[in-house]
Amino acid sequence: MIPSASPAPSGRPTARRTQAERSDATTARLVAAAQRLFGRDGYATTSIVAVAASAGVTKGAAYHHFAGKADLFHAVFVREQQEIAAELERAAAEEADARSALRRGCRRFLEHCLDPGFRRITLLDAPAVLGWETVREIQYAHTLRVLTQGMRMAAAEGHFGEGGDLDVRCQLMFGALCEAGMLLARSPDPASALTSVTAEAERLLAALSTPQGPGTRSYGD
Repeated sequence: MIPSASPAPSGRPTARRTQAERSDATTARLVAAAQRLFGRDGYATTSIVAVAASAGVTKGAAYHHFAGKADLFHAVFVREQQEIAAELERAAAEEADARSALRRGCRRFLEHCLDPGFRRITLLDAPAVLGWETVREIQYAHTLRVLTQGMRMAAAEGHFGEGGDLDVRCQLMFGALCEAGMLLARSPDPASALTSVTAEAERLLAALSTPQGPGTRSYGD
């Protein structure tokens, strides 16, 4: 038989790429299903079997991709943080200046705390399942990163007074927002509590962002 002049591409690399794509797709389905179930039913009452069934994969496939339920929850928490960080960046981008963008981002974070799934996963279950150190490490990479960028941009526009440590202010404001979120999560009527919680958060932000007078140096100069 005469060999084909245009042999088909080697199957082995293609198979590896296909397997990687399949693996990524399965992982994504598991995380999406877990995010729905953890957000709806909570960590304690959600099983790997239920997540696998919702994702349309076997229990064995779920354990192939994740060491256990806590490992899967970790991936879900990271995804929640990625999503809220992106949402905050979109909201801030709609404002005309850095100070307005910062205020808008803080309000949007608190509004997002009313979402039942976010509230259950991020505010109620994550500290117990992952521990505060892991929770803060992941938050620092996403939501605190966005807040810090916003405060630095506002400082560059002259919205923070002379002296002090901007990084410390970012940490303090972030801690306050997280505690405000916990207040909303534990409130019997989060929607009603949002108004007063947001107002107090904005007062704290205003106290940390005093406009500079003429001739003073802004952070980042």
